[in-house]
Amino acid sequence: MKIYRKRITDKLLEQKLEAKGAVLVEGPKWCGKTTTAEQVAGSVLYMANPEETEQNISMAEINPKRLLAGETPRLLDEWQLAPKLWDAVRYEVDHRDELGQFILTGSAVPASQENIHHTGTGRFAWLLMRPMSLYESGESSGEVSLKELFTNPTMVDGENKLELGDLAFLVCRGGWPKAVDMKPEAALEQAFDYYDAVVRSDISRVDGISRDMERAKRLMRSYARHQGGQVATTVICADIAANDTDAMSEATVYSYINALKKIFVIEDMQAWNPNLRSKTAIRASDTRYFIDSSIATAAQGLGPDDLIADLKTFGLLFETMCVRDLRVYAEALKGSVYHYRDKTGLECDAVIHLRNGAYGLIEIKLGGDKLIEEGAENLKKLLARLDTDKMKEPSFLMILVGTGKYAYQRKDGVYVVPVGCLKD
Repeated sequence: MKIYRKRITDKLLEQKLEAKGAVLVEGPKWCGKTTTAEQVAGSVLYMANPEETEQNISMAEINPKRLLAGETPRLLDEWQLAPKLWDAVRYEVDHRDELGQFILTGSAVPASQENIHHTGTGRFAWLLMRPMSLYESGESSGEVSLKELFTNPTMVDGENKLELGDLAFLVCRGGWPKAVDMKPEAALEQAFDYYDAVVRSDISRVDGISRDMERAKRLMRSYARHQGGQVATTVICADIAANDTDAMSEATVYSYINALKKIFVIEDMQAWNPNLRSKTAIRASDTRYFIDSSIATAAQGLGPDDLIADLKTFGLLFETMCVRDLRVYAEALKGSVYHYRDKTGLECDAVIHLRNGAYGLIEIKLGGDKLIEEGAENLKKLLARLDTDKMKEPSFLMILVGTGKYAYQRKDGVYVVPVGCLKD
């Protein structure tokens, strides 16, 4: 019997069901949306069941109310196959006038919006589900709580059991639930299978526009090389042209990127715009990220040994994994993750900003005393530029590391926390 690993999304889903008539759970394929929704669903409609798909799509056109009948919360899995279900759900929510009636799950935005006539405002809540964090998959001890750093930032304590080889494996394996309990070799194959599905079919099926598999591969390789950077589409075009014989126009690159966003393969990070003491210009470009580090390693054909041999690339992809985890944890705290960079070149890898205005500044480093020191100096420089007369002081300054045995607080107040100790 398969054992369900609890997800941070579990509690978030229950909260949203208590507040709205319907909840839309979105996210990439294989991240566990359906399995998580099944834990609380009273009944289920599997739209993608091959034996019933055509019947279900026809019924959605003729009599959608029939598909919505069942014990609540009623789960409509892969609802986007029949976009008319959206308005039908909205109508039922209005007329039943009860909370927690429906859960809709999907791994893509509907290709056409012409059959959707209502935004869902007031009836729907949205929930983005990502691949597993290290705490959810059992690789992080969870001894350091991000929530407690915001509410009770005292001395931290935790022991990290992850070594460099472990981290390289986890970056490449990713947070795919099915991979977590597999043997290492089989687990690593899951990311490559995911990547193959994306370039062969998913990138075209999302909106019905045929896209070339080889072009999709080149685009994703380039995107992988620019993880954690604020690069323009023109830069990606130039990178593809420099590394391949077949160049892609800016419009084509944009089309492919947009398709990857629709299927939740790409999740870029917005810039943080704080109040500063000076008139230093803040860079507003988004930072490029895949939703999971394993997509980047698969796109480049890399395995754990390759990362160990190239620590610079390892560090960039380790950052992608950490950003995934921080996003999962921040979601639980009703917060978002941003990036800071100004015209002087001063950066901050991650800023977690909560609804109440509280925020924490985080530098991400693979490890080592030199990198930790550089990260601490960056954080303190940024702190000095913030206008704390117009905004709150940060709740904490933290360096999120890969290696290092313990979580601790430096004499200057900066926390050093291994990712193998962190939780929401």
